[in-house]
Amino acid sequence: MSRPNTGSEPDPWRAPVIVAQIPDTGLHREIEASAAERKVMAEVAGVREILSANASFNVVPKSGGRIQVTGHVRARVGQTCVVTLDPIENEIEEEVDLTFAPEAEARRLSDLIEEGQDDEEPPEVIDSPEAIINGIIDLGRLATDALFLAIDPYPRKPGAVFEAEVVALDPEDHPFAALKALQDKKKGQ
Repeated sequence: MSRPNTGSEPDPWRAPVIVAQIPDTGLHREIEASAAERKVMAEVAGVREILSANASFNVVPKSGGRIQVTGHVRARVGQTCVVTLDPIENEIEEEVDLTFAPEAEARRLSDLIEEGQDDEEPPEVIDSPEAIINGIIDLGRLATDALFLAIDPYPRKPGAVFEAEVVALDPEDHPFAALKALQDKKKGQ
């Protein structure tokens, strides 16, 4: 669920959680993107603006050093209708349910899942866990990724319908019209 990161663009919304500090009972985090973070997120996402963005997460440790993150991301995104070019706003609400594992474990499980895909009968789709990098899970990045994946790439204003202009075709206007003209000219000689 990761978006490409060129290395030159920083994550606009950061809310790191240090895995070693997560209690056995887990923790709950409510996060909200600032105006500056929303502005950068809008630029990266290629939308007119992000009016609001917040998330609610439950972070729970599991066996084997894994961490389960569940919750939801809500946002209000300003876009441009692809039909009318009018400004519109879309509400986004995206559920999140991911498992994180230490980097080596995540890589190993990912390899095992890929090997299992060679079977003739495809099993249920299994997502490999996300890697815990440097002992940190960044809930801001997780929320940003969920938000970016939920943005409608072709937003339409309610009721807007694209109607292609219908043009009557000239029967003499086709790819073989020139050949027909030559053939008619030959017949006339």
